[in-house]
Amino acid sequence: MLEKLKLLIQSGNPIISIETTDEQRACELIGRVTEELSRPLNMWSMTRGLRDVNNGIVSDAVLVAGGKALPALEHIQQHSPRSVYLFQDLGPHCKDAHVHRTIRDLIPQLTESNSTLVMVDALPLPDEIRRFVVRFEIGWPDAAELEEVAKNTFRRIRNESLTEVSSDIKRREMEQLVQSLRGLSAADAQRVVASAIYDDFSLTAEDFPRIVESKRTLLGNAGCLESIGADIRLEDVGGLDNLKSWLKQRRGCYSRKAREFGLEPPRGMLMLGVPGCGKSLCAKAVASDWNMPLLRLDPGVLYQKFIGESESQLRQALAQAEAMAPLVLWIDEIEKAFASASASSADGGLSKRMFGTLLSWMQDHRHPIFIIATANDISALPPELMRKGRFDEVFFVDLPNSDAREIVLGIHLKRKKREPADFNLKALAEAAEGFSGAELEQAVIGSLFRAYQAGKPLADEHILEEIGNTRPLSVLSAESVAELRAWAENRCVPAD
Repeated sequence: MLEKLKLLIQSGNPIISIETTDEQRACELIGRVTEELSRPLNMWSMTRGLRDVNNGIVSDAVLVAGGKALPALEHIQQHSPRSVYLFQDLGPHCKDAHVHRTIRDLIPQLTESNSTLVMVDALPLPDEIRRFVVRFEIGWPDAAELEEVAKNTFRRIRNESLTEVSSDIKRREMEQLVQSLRGLSAADAQRVVASAIYDDFSLTAEDFPRIVESKRTLLGNAGCLESIGADIRLEDVGGLDNLKSWLKQRRGCYSRKAREFGLEPPRGMLMLGVPGCGKSLCAKAVASDWNMPLLRLDPGVLYQKFIGESESQLRQALAQAEAMAPLVLWIDEIEKAFASASASSADGGLSKRMFGTLLSWMQDHRHPIFIIATANDISALPPELMRKGRFDEVFFVDLPNSDAREIVLGIHLKRKKREPADFNLKALAEAAEGFSGAELEQAVIGSLFRAYQAGKPLADEHILEEIGNTRPLSVLSAESVAELRAWAENRCVPAD
């Protein structure tokens, strides 16, 4: 990454744009590049003005007072050649016609003097200036950077703390720690590690759950990715034998041994089905069974009010997933986010652009990421989503049959600390014809309330009464379920 940015500056690109929320890391990278190239570095921000920076030290001479971008840009026209100018959050100022024209006038002067203007922005650049810049992605910190962050954080706390700080991290445990930190910015990784150390003034393998939980909290507060706890085993999912067999065949296919054998890593699967039949549960079970982290892409957070911000959100989410690989990426109810991509819509083509970006990434990425997309109505999505290469397989998850209903009832009774052998599961399953897995779970929960109010132990009669008072989705929306089954009959592989 350092060499790529150095090459862009040496090649004479007048304006380089870096869109990132990890501003500190971007500024440090630019500082190292200019130091290696022996070029003067000047930094501008709205609050601190244009400053001359020598070897990372801010001099006392403030060249241009802060507040306005225009005087700083005009100052560049008389400054020394072969310089690098780092402007922080200049993007919003580019909507001003005077600023925009000044930047346009600067381009030939920067080219002639072999100087470079580097724009570091947290938000996407406006269209007024985007076409005149060269984009550079700093990406997320790689394994080597994260390991250095963890070590430097430990050394800093050990030197500053009045209490003795210890660590017994081995090489393999360090790799596990780095894997837990992947997908975080350098600043966030530093805070997460520091929090774990300050908790007991030590850094050991016992701190890893705390680090994972802190990471989950950070991902939940920003961006479109949410880290999900995967504590469900495949055995805890009733039925779906065909799907389970397919998944077990691909277990371990991301390992080095599998690659040496000649196997291509599995790309993912799409699950279409009746709501409440275990699609979301399967995503958690796959991550748990394959011992991989699970990230959920929330389509609702993707769409933003500012032009260009939605596409930027999606690109950042996908880049973050790549940085955290290997992992399971779960896109829940994908049709709700991209349904308008298959028809005319009033969003100015935003859904089509977003969907196209996602499809291109799914086709071209080479990272160990297993995508699980779930949908309740795939007919609303464009047909190119179904093409081989996007997903390895498309499964249809139907309502559970009698045998599967027995298993599901037994699982939920066991979760409620009841012994399944004490119940007539066969009769209960027959009575629950047309029930989904979620509806069976609610039948068990409702029967527990009935038994508690009656002051009696839970029995078959309570469950049967609850089943009899429930109208399942297969009855309330019989037409929709029949239409869904008819659509999937020759297009999808049965999950059971």
